Amino acid sequence: MGIFSRLKTLISSNVNDVISKAEKPEKMLNQLIIEMNEQLIESKKAVAMAIADEKKLQRERDNQQAQAQEWERKAMLAVQAGKDDLAKEALLRKQEYEKAAAEYQKQWEAQKTSVDQLKESLKELQNKIEEANRKKNLLIARAKRAEAQQKIQNTISSVSGNRSAFDAFDRMAAKVDQMEAQADAAKEIEDLGKDTNLEKRFAELEKSDSSADYMLLELKEKMKALPDKGQPS
Repeated sequence: MGIFSRLKTLISSNVNDVISKAEKPEKMLNQLIIEMNEQLIESKKAVAMAIADEKKLQRERDNQQAQAQEWERKAMLAVQAGKDDLAKEALLRKQEYEKAAAEYQKQWEAQKTSVDQLKESLKELQNKIEEANRKKNLLIARAKRAEAQQKIQNTISSVSGNRSAFDAFDRMAAKVDQMEAQADAAKEIEDLGKDTNLEKRFAELEKSDSSADYMLLELKEKMKALPDKGQPS
């Protein structure tokens, strides 16, 4: 189980390293996935070695049991041949192999339990790495969105902090307002001047027309006073 503890520690340290150096989250996350898969390969090799050890213990146990059975067969042959002393020797050898087989059985059972646990841990680790790989793109998208928001916020803060630019803008707006007001005043004054000249011209015209009417009226009166129905001779 120690290898998975080391792998967990390594992955945790890598994650912390990525978080602290996350200047480029996409690159760092991809690298982290690569490192996780590399460590997964090493873990598979270690589990495979543990399984091989289990199989070796199982073979040794089976071999000891087979030897015990063989010496029991030999003891039976000795009994059949009337050689009890030889049969006893065979039975003692059988007993030794049975003890060895029992010890190998204990070792094999312990190793098998350990291997089963290693297999479960390896499966869990594979699932977590697969989950991390699935979440990678989501994390990258979130990181890019956060980066964009940060840039916008920095721009807004920078513009808001530059009061001189806003003051200059306000002063320019006031200046434009003043220029428009001056232009309107100049036009109004010009229009007043045009109205005055027009009134003067009409006054002169009215004066001229009134004088002509008066002279025409005098002429007609004079003509009435003349002989021959007012026609000049």
